[in-house]
Amino acid sequence: MKAAVWYGKEDIRILDVPEPAVEKDQVKIRVRWCGICGSDLHEYREGPMLIPKKPHPLTGKSAPIILGHEFSGDVVEVGREVKRIAVGERVTINCLLYCGICAYCRRGEYNMCLRLATVGLAWDGAFAETLVVPEYTVLRIPDEVTYEMGAFAEPLAVAVRAVKRSRLKFGDTVGVIGAGPIGLLVLQAAKAAGASKVFALEPVEQRRQLAKQLGASEVFDPTQGDVGKEIADRTEGLRANVAFECVGSQSAFDTALRITGRRAMIVMVGMALKPLEVPFLRLWGHEKEITTCTGYVDEYPTALSLLADRRVKVEPMITAKIKLSEFVGKGIKEMILHPEHHIKILVAP
Repeated sequence: MKAAVWYGKEDIRILDVPEPAVEKDQVKIRVRWCGICGSDLHEYREGPMLIPKKPHPLTGKSAPIILGHEFSGDVVEVGREVKRIAVGERVTINCLLYCGICAYCRRGEYNMCLRLATVGLAWDGAFAETLVVPEYTVLRIPDEVTYEMGAFAEPLAVAVRAVKRSRLKFGDTVGVIGAGPIGLLVLQAAKAAGASKVFALEPVEQRRQLAKQLGASEVFDPTQGDVGKEIADRTEGLRANVAFECVGSQSAFDTALRITGRRAMIVMVGMALKPLEVPFLRLWGHEKEITTCTGYVDEYPTALSLLADRRVKVEPMITAKIKLSEFVGKGIKEMILHPEHHIKILVAP
């Protein structure tokens, strides 16, 4: 079968590889669509980052590895001990693989597993014609959700997790910094959770317009003027109760500080690759909080429900559909060279 295999920095190869065999507790899925994630771009440009340099303690896998974790497909084979999932079902997966025995797993905090692994990074993923995963990871896609929509279940689960971590209350005012894929999903998840106003802050005009289309109360270019004052003027001086930093940069964090009011929560959703400076006195004086968000635990059912009833719309976020043979040239490189033109590129293996 064909697969996109990561060998090293700027070295992803489309190869013929053996089709994976199914073990007793595993499910084989034929992939319909797989989305290119920001982590795939990071692995291409700066990797290995999350791809293990030596055999992973849980999976035993290391490079070369098949990328891909935002996907949907059809079950084509199940192991002899699989009871919950049947051949022919439309599915996606929770991408986290965990040991099930450490203290965090016993508490149900699977994203904190001491031997945590991720499909597409430490286990062969979905930029391939088929992949095999443990049964416990597999989730059925509701009838109302298309295969294209199903490929957004993973990033939407991240967004739902971010909103839960924010402790957002009904009627809160929210600022979302960065209108990329995760920011646009956080925007919609926050509205679904009861935010009264959601302001989107994004320097790229096309993305600001898409944020408005997907429900932002107002959109701002954070590089133009004092956005903190702009939001203060629209909230009786109170500014935002919650800010989601969906970029992972110093400037985005600084913006989150400016647009939030007293006792606000700042959720760091973006993955910062460099240390950030934190002006402690500004936090201390206003009792602001900072929290982080990584992955998901039990957010997938909520994400699939939000897709099914259209409280979260993802079709406008699909900016291209390509073949697996085009993965590097029209996928990875296109998103790196022309990020202003793309939100989500879907790949059909």
